Order: sequence, then structure tokens, then C-alpha cells
Amino acid sequence: MTWLFLSSGLFLGWSLGANDAANLFGTAVGTKMLRFRTAALVASVFVVIGAVSGGHGATRTLGRLGAIDAIAGAFTVALAAALAVVLLLRRTGLPVSITQAIVGAIVGWNLFTGRPTDMKALAQLLSSWLASPLLSGTIAAFLFLGMRAAIPRLKVHLLEVDVLTRVGLLVVGAFAAFSLGMNDIANVMGVFVRVSPFPESTSLGPFRATSVEMLFLLGGLAIATGIVTYSERIMLRIGTGLTSLSPLAALLVVLSSGTVQFLFGSPGLQQVLHARGLPGWPLVPVSATQAVVGAILGISLVRKSGIRVRELGKIALGWVAAPLAAMLIALVGLYIVRNVFELPVSADSPARKAASAGASTPAGPGGANPVSSAR
Repeated sequence: MTWLFLSSGLFLGWSLGANDAANLFGTAVGTKMLRFRTAALVASVFVVIGAVSGGHGATRTLGRLGAIDAIAGAFTVALAAALAVVLLLRRTGLPVSITQAIVGAIVGWNLFTGRPTDMKALAQLLSSWLASPLLSGTIAAFLFLGMRAAIPRLKVHLLEVDVLTRVGLLVVGAFAAFSLGMNDIANVMGVFVRVSPFPESTSLGPFRATSVEMLFLLGGLAIATGIVTYSERIMLRIGTGLTSLSPLAALLVVLSSGTVQFLFGSPGLQQVLHARGLPGWPLVPVSATQAVVGAILGISLVRKSGIRVRELGKIALGWVAAPLAAMLIALVGLYIVRNVFELPVSADSPARKAASAGASTPAGPGGANPVSSAR
């Protein structure tokens, strides 16, 4: 049953890999600077490293949004988010936000179980949906202006520029993959942290892994599987769909979006800032899709190139549809899991409350429960 319940999280991880790898290497593959196989291998390795080493930061915010405390409920929430992403992806062929899908599914769980939604956590998540593309676009615009001013002075041969650009895309893509794993593993396995089926300490050869690290390792491997098996079409779409990008501009897009994910997901960076008495910011899972689109738009505005507004509108529509679809699917799924399969979707599910109330109700005449007699 453990693997059955975790399967929805693994499915969500696969969906994230298939979808969000486009944000790592879509521009590089779309501009023919890197082969898909090379991009997929590098992304897979570094996304797993990032997931295991730093995924706990953004996970805490999702935990505050909805404290899912039954494994059947966690299974249903992750499955709802994954189905919303896959259905929209297959329907439109465009990247959609897995961050927004999991948030919508968690809010659906809160509504179904009658739990309050932490409005502070929700506000942090919603504000990040606006802040991440704006910040990514700003970083990309300044980097592009600096690159445009510096290149004429360097007097580098075109062949050297080509080689340096390919190496740069690979290095920056690895950094972005690490940031993706660190930030977005919260979306994949965050709902299972409170109900993890793994022991507190697990032996992996010479290493020891905690219960949460085991979850993050499995989630990272699921993301890597999605990258290898299904991300090529989405990479090509986002790399060429919004606007035409030069290879150097593609590098800046990946660097900007990876930096934004690192900033919002790195607990180590937060510790450094706090140790020096500097203010930090909320660690939240941010949408890699929004960050990369923001970076593309930032560069496009600076160089005054055309934007395919229709394509941008479709992507924006996917961002709105993802949380709504995930919330509706979660509500339906939770109803089926609780009433058809009779599994508790929360620690104090209505079914358990009813049983507890029945057991504690004083017996009527003849030993019969008055509520049962009335029925």
C-alpha cells in the first residue's frame, strides 16, 4: 500500500519533469545549441542533487498552507495536481504551472475537510506568482544590456563565442536544474512529509537518509524520469514559441530563471542572510514556467523584438486553469476515496467523527443508540 499511495507523488514528479525541463534547457535545445540527450542527462543528475540537498526550505510553506495528515488524502491531492497538469498539457501542448496546480489541490483538501487555509502562506504563494516573473524579467533585462555592451569590447572570434555559449548553456542549465530540484520538490513530495511511510533513518550503502530525504530522493528520480521520457516536445515549444532567441539570450533566460528559483528555495542562503542580520524572504515553491517566461519577456522588451501575444495568452490561461482544475479534481477525488474506498483523507475525517460520536452517545432504552433508533 505504501507504493500505491506514493504513486501519485511519483506521477506528479514525472509530470513536473516532462513539463518544467523546458524551463531549464528549452531555449538551448530550441536554438539548436545543445542536443536533447545532453540536456536531459545534465538536468536529470542535478535535479536529483538539488531535491535531496535543499528541498526542505520551500516544503515548509506548503505544509502551512494545508497540513495534510492522512496518507490517503496526500495521495489524492498529489494525484489531482498531476491529473490537472497532464490533462492541460495534453490538451494544449503548452507548459502549465505545477506549483499552482498543487496549491489548488491543497486548497481543495482544506475545503473538503473543513480545515482553515493559512491565508499568510497563501498570500506568500500568490505574491510569488507575480514576483517571480517580474524579478526574472528584470534580471534578464539587466544581464542582456550588460552583455550587449561588453561583447563589442571583448573582440572575441565568432567561433569562440559559439563554444563559450554552448559551455555556458550547459553550466547554467545544470545550475537551473539544481535550483528546480531544490525549489519544486516541495510540489512533488511536500504533501507526504507529515505522513511519510519511511523510517526516520534508512541505510543507502555508506550513507544514511532521513524519512524526508527518502521522499525527496524518490521525487527527484521521478522528475528525472519525466525529463528523459517526455520533455523534448515541450522544450522545443517554449524555446521557439514566444519569440526568437539568440543563443546568448537563451543562456541569460536560463540563468535568470534559475537564479529566481534558487533565491526562493535556498535555506542555506537564508541562513547566511540571517547570520549577518539581513532580512530574508519567504521560501516558497515558485513556478519555473513563470520565471522563464518572465525572463524571455524581459529580454524581448529590452531589444524591442516582437512577442507572440497569442502564445503568451495561452500560457497565461494555463496558469489560471491549473489551480482551478486541480481544486475541482481534488474535491471529486477526495469524495470518492472517502465514500467509495472508505479511506480516511484526514486524521479527523467525518467518518471517524461520526464513529466516535456514535460510540460516545449514551444508549437509549433497551441499550439501543437513540440516534440509530431514530434512523
